[in-house]
Order: sequence, then C-alpha cells, then structure tokens
Amino acid sequence: MGNQGVSISEPNEARGTRLAGPTRLTAIDLFSGCGGLSCGLKGAGFAVVAAVEIDAKAQTTYRLNHGDVRLYAQDIRQLDPTQVLTDAGLLPGDLDLLAGCPPCQGFSRLRTKNQQASVDDERNNLVFEFLRFVEVTLPKTIMLENVPALAKDERFSRLRSSIEALGYTSVVQVLDAADYAVPQRRKRLIMLASRVHKPCIAEPIQSRVTVRQAIGDVEAPSRTRDKLHALPERRSQEVRNLIAMIPKNGGSRSDLGAERQLPCHKRSNGFHDVYGRMAWDTVAPTITSGCHNPSKGRFLHPTYNRTLTLRESALLQGFPRDYQFDVTHGKESIALMIGNALPPPFIKAHATGLRTGIQASLRK
Repeated sequence: MGNQGVSISEPNEARGTRLAGPTRLTAIDLFSGCGGLSCGLKGAGFAVVAAVEIDAKAQTTYRLNHGDVRLYAQDIRQLDPTQVLTDAGLLPGDLDLLAGCPPCQGFSRLRTKNQQASVDDERNNLVFEFLRFVEVTLPKTIMLENVPALAKDERFSRLRSSIEALGYTSVVQVLDAADYAVPQRRKRLIMLASRVHKPCIAEPIQSRVTVRQAIGDVEAPSRTRDKLHALPERRSQEVRNLIAMIPKNGGSRSDLGAERQLPCHKRSNGFHDVYGRMAWDTVAPTITSGCHNPSKGRFLHPTYNRTLTLRESALLQGFPRDYQFDVTHGKESIALMIGNALPPPFIKAHATGLRTGIQASLRK
C-alpha cells in the first residue's frame, strides 16, 4: 500500500507497460507534468527513457508512477539535449519519438479572449525549447499536443516550418479527446510529424466512454481506502443546501429559478455551468484545475450531493484507477496536476499510429 492508500492491482496493464516485440521503441517526454503523456506513450508500446519537468510536486507524482524513467527535475532551458541522449545511450537519429506539451496557459481560450494576454506570456516561447530538442535529437517521429489556440500563433507556424525544413512530414488537427476513449469533452491540438513515414491522425472510436462507464462503479468516499478519493470537501451550509436542490443527472442551477440562486450568481449572466451536475450517460465537460470546486464549472456528481472527488476527476481525465498522487500536496495542487495533464487514452491512440509507422519503416 503506497502513501496514497491505493491498492495497486494489475500494474503492468494500468501503467501501460510497453508491448512485447523484437524492437524496443524509445520515447522522451518533455514538460511531463504528473505523467499523463508518459502513461499514454507506455500504453502505445514505447519505452520512455527520459522525462523533463520543472514543478516539484509534479516531479513527485511522476516518480510515484514512472520510477523506471530518468526524470530531469529542472528547467528545460538549462538542459542539454545531447546529454539526455548520452544518458539514454542514444545517438542523434536513434530516438523513436519525442513528445511533449509546452505549457499552454498563455494560449488558453480564456486568456486569448484578452487582446494582449497571449502575446506577452513568456511561457509561450517554450515551444522553441521543444524545437531545440528536435534539432539535436533528430527523432524518427514527433508528437506535440496543446490547446487549439496555439495553431493561430505565429510561433507555432515557425515551429512547424522549422521541423519540416529538417525533413519531417507533419499533420496538425484540432480534435475532441472524447473521440479517443477519454470520458470528457476536451478540444486539443495535436501535431504528428515523421521523417520515416507519412503520419496520420488516429481514427476516432465508434462509441464514446460515458461518465457512468468511467466512475459509475467507484465506491463511496466514506468507504474507500483510497486517500485521494477520500479527501473531504468543506462547504458552507448554504452551498450544501443549494447543491442538494439541483436536479440529479445533468441538472443546473438555472433549474432552480433566480430566487434560489446564490447572490453572486444573480449578478452574473455568464458561466452557466457552475454548480451544475454531470450527466451519467454522456461524456463529462472538460476536466480543469477547478474540477473539485462547484463554482468553477459543471463538476457536481450526477447523483450524490457533492463535487467530484479527485479520484473521479483523474478517472475522467483517463488515468488508470491506481494512478498515485501524494495527498500531502493538497487538493488545489493535485487538481491543477490533473486538470493540466494529457489524457492517456488520447495520447495512446496517436502514439500507436506513430509506432505502427516506425515499425513499418524498419521492415523496409
């Protein structure tokens, strides 16, 4: 039993251990966060040989789940890609996949509604650190994931042009993660590039995974041994009463009429999803860093008079049920990691296509 009180069952399947086969395909995870990208890469059959992450709490979570990966716990701007290759026993051109999601807060939808917010955020320039790693490691394939607004930024155009000038063929598309076995609506930009085959976007699944399928059988927080699931919520009696009145299975505060809403809601005409319930038989709304807070979105449980637990939020993000988080980090920090993570099933779907292309090229 780990620090989180999570029972680790079927670890190889949950962690996405690389597929058996004659060829060991290698990957490096840049801006790894708490490990969602690495989880998806492993599920697709890649051996993740290195990861880079600057945030201390995300580093701890990454190590809890990916102890087999060499983690560079530092600012990527101070890291030499050549050293990373040397440490992994690789030469330029050997690496099969370089993947990453440069911090995207500066490109987020809410920030780009402001005319100047996106332009001046220094985090936006980290896309060029990704390019620096491409230029030095010369991987066979590349995967970059980010928010849709990145596609309209001139830095992304420069990045893509520079990659194609190195001999890569690329494809870029904005997709909904719900079409790739992630039980939530989540629009994301993905760029796939390859110098050994023509990359293509993965085919969507035929039937989406619903909230019920993802969390319907999760035990009550009061009966669990999972400390992440059991983290308590603290609400005023007024808020608890409001939550109890909201209709089950997809109800909203707008169903209550103006006289029953909180004063702050009466003063606002926007953000109608706040204090809303999820619906069982559809996908969840986008899981954000506010997923534990009913004032941040439609994050109330479909049936119970409470918000989602952090374990439920992690499941809706596509993490395996036994994925570990250090509860001493607190709800705010863990919710931030979960909300910022890359959904593993989404990554797995597209990394699987890249793996197939690499293996086909090796047979030629």
